[in-house]
Amino acid sequence: MAVKVYIPRDSSALSMGAEKVADAIALEAKKRGLEISIIRNGSRGLYWLETMVEVATDQGRVAYGPVKAKDVPSLFDADFLNALSSFTSPHPLSLGLTEEIDWLKKQQRLTFARVGITDPVSLDDYIAHDGYKGLKKALTLSGAEIVKAITDSGLRGRGGAAFPTGIKWNTVLGCQADQKYIVCNADEGDSGTFSDRMIMEDDPFVLIEGMTIAGVAVGATQGYIYLRSEYPHALKVLNEAITKAESAGYLGKNICGSTHTFNLEVRRAAGAYVCGEETSLLESLEGKRGLVRFKPPLPAIEGLFGKPTVVNNVISLATVPIILDKGAQYYADYGMGRSRGTLPIQLAGNLKHGGLVELAFGITLRELLYDYGGGSASGKPIRAVQVGGPLGAFLPESQFDTPIDYEAFSNIWAVLGHGGIVAFDDTVDMAKMARYAFEFCAIESCGKCTPCRIGSIRGAEVVDKIIAAKNKPTPDTLKNIKLVRDLSDTMLNGSLCALGGMTPYPVLSAMNHFPEDFGIVK
Repeated sequence: MAVKVYIPRDSSALSMGAEKVADAIALEAKKRGLEISIIRNGSRGLYWLETMVEVATDQGRVAYGPVKAKDVPSLFDADFLNALSSFTSPHPLSLGLTEEIDWLKKQQRLTFARVGITDPVSLDDYIAHDGYKGLKKALTLSGAEIVKAITDSGLRGRGGAAFPTGIKWNTVLGCQADQKYIVCNADEGDSGTFSDRMIMEDDPFVLIEGMTIAGVAVGATQGYIYLRSEYPHALKVLNEAITKAESAGYLGKNICGSTHTFNLEVRRAAGAYVCGEETSLLESLEGKRGLVRFKPPLPAIEGLFGKPTVVNNVISLATVPIILDKGAQYYADYGMGRSRGTLPIQLAGNLKHGGLVELAFGITLRELLYDYGGGSASGKPIRAVQVGGPLGAFLPESQFDTPIDYEAFSNIWAVLGHGGIVAFDDTVDMAKMARYAFEFCAIESCGKCTPCRIGSIRGAEVVDKIIAAKNKPTPDTLKNIKLVRDLSDTMLNGSLCALGGMTPYPVLSAMNHFPEDFGIVK
């Protein structure tokens, strides 16, 4: 019987040589006359250990990593295919039983329950691991009952705004229209974020199932995945998965023998950061320039092509199936306060162990940075972290004990956003980081509103003056500091969308927490 060997097809693993490793293992097995079955799974999210190779055993999978093509002959010499017996004299790359790896063992994977375990494009594998149980349950319920389950679960938007998902769905459900849409915002553009990509590449059927349930719930018959243009691997996987779901009757007319219809397409995004904002996304999806719309009307009432539209992030929609399968209370039992369930947290930047961690709300930043992230990769003290992408606040060490919770972050004038955490050691210049925030906004602005379009450019110019005088502060330094604060207030309160409205978060937090980098003497 062929030994099953799992090698990730995730784009991050591919960037670390996973394809070469797979080819080398297949070739070496052939040379030695050994029968193996190579399965291309998703990444487990331990990116510092990629390429991570797993071998199936009666006691579970045994992992090896990080494996490079040159390591393959020595793995065979160590009898890695007979993984359990090799424990007596393990290969240096042996990690033991995968599920016993401390980094994985302590997680609470709900949305990512299958990621790294299944073959992403095998519908049979998906179904064998509880796939489509949520949809089958949904088909026995009314739209109002499905929406109530999502509302009762406490699920909030995982894309940044944290708006209650059930309220959005209920608004669309209550609208009378000849056509309604489900739109998935997969334009994942925040720095240090990759959870959406991992779902789409490593468990695409869970997103398809979540969108289908949303369509059944609100009476929408057409869905679109607005996919970031820089994600070619996700595009290929999604289209393959959609074709298989259609062939098996999980998409199209009479889903699973019901009276419901739901069709799904992937559309490439325009390559603009601002198109992550839902109304700009809808403009782009309609074939127009990605400009922010005035609100009201809300997209839930007049969205795509003027019709009622649910617009949700990938993680929000991918979480829906487990809520319908296990029940609203099951999901709501995780988390704290008004932040229910789990959040896929992405660790990036200057950390030893970068990757994805899914945990219930409530864990602190410090625990994430040190218990999971392993501290800085440079060995220097972590001075600051930016949470929530390029528009997120910079948090100093004194705030590392803040729990991962929407309200807790709001209380310290910060945002969780998409759950991305980027760490910086004590060599970072926070004045330059503030300057970059203005520059990023200037580059990515759609140009529709003056505070964002002009304010970002003026902001970068003023910060340049502050930086130039940092070592020799002049009377103008304090004036320029005040000017940045006044400008930030205008952008915060006068911008049409979060791009201009949130750029002050990184700027002001850098100034408030790290004044010495701006030449300000406490």
